Amino acid sequence: MNATAIAREGRRDAERAARGSVTEGAARAGLVARGVIYLLVGALALQIAFGDGKRQADRGGALAELSDKPFGAVLLWALGAGLVGMALWRLSEALFGSVGRDGRSAKKRLLAVVRCVFYGFVAYSVLSFAAGSGGGGQGASDKQSKDVTAKVLEVPAGQWIVALAGAGVAVAGVWIGVRALMRSYQEDFKLGAMSPWTRRLVDVTGVGGGAARGLVFAAAGAFAVRAAVDYEPDKAKGLDDTLRSFADTPLGPWLLACVAAGLVLFGLFSFALARWRRV
Repeated sequence: MNATAIAREGRRDAERAARGSVTEGAARAGLVARGVIYLLVGALALQIAFGDGKRQADRGGALAELSDKPFGAVLLWALGAGLVGMALWRLSEALFGSVGRDGRSAKKRLLAVVRCVFYGFVAYSVLSFAAGSGGGGQGASDKQSKDVTAKVLEVPAGQWIVALAGAGVAVAGVWIGVRALMRSYQEDFKLGAMSPWTRRLVDVTGVGGGAARGLVFAAAGAFAVRAAVDYEPDKAKGLDDTLRSFADTPLGPWLLACVAAGLVLFGLFSFALARWRRV
């Protein structure tokens, strides 16, 4: 066997390993971890909508809420480990392609890289919180958004960078919402393994949860664009401030309650993905 054949066989072995049971387990654990975070953030936002919110409705608030539960430290470490699994799964998709149509395309691989970096950062923040460094502490998303925006605005072409980044997040939010409304997620599910009732329930969580998640992303991106245009970093908002801004609309806290309920639905949708997604 020549060197080329050996290398080809090595790549096939690596790909089989990447698609093996370990990677599948990591992917499903990561989806469960994501679901837990969205459930907690949605629940905290619901408390804010009804005037009883004592914690920030963001990842830091969710982690603080979880840490107060029995065996909270164990749960935090398990959550962080699950998110590491999510990052590794996305890395395997970037290297070897994902399942489904056009899974090996450059577009899908690039999207997998972005997701890998994102979930790697989220996993780091959760594990830092679990280790006691406070990396995911309360209000972190709002303060980080303002601090990062302020630093970027100070560099040459900073306004353009912030504006383009904000526009990118807003467009991503619209894309997430539209895909949810079109039920594009169905191509990822093992529909044959689901009963008709289960498929209807998943559609409720997928459409409602995806639309709410997309709306939050779009609003956060719009606030970043506004901060760039006005050259005022304080107008950039993290997740908590973005959610609270929905209560300042003419619809008042009811819009925030609807968005918060949508985030809870997305948490449930993540659990459904963990159970029936094709990996």
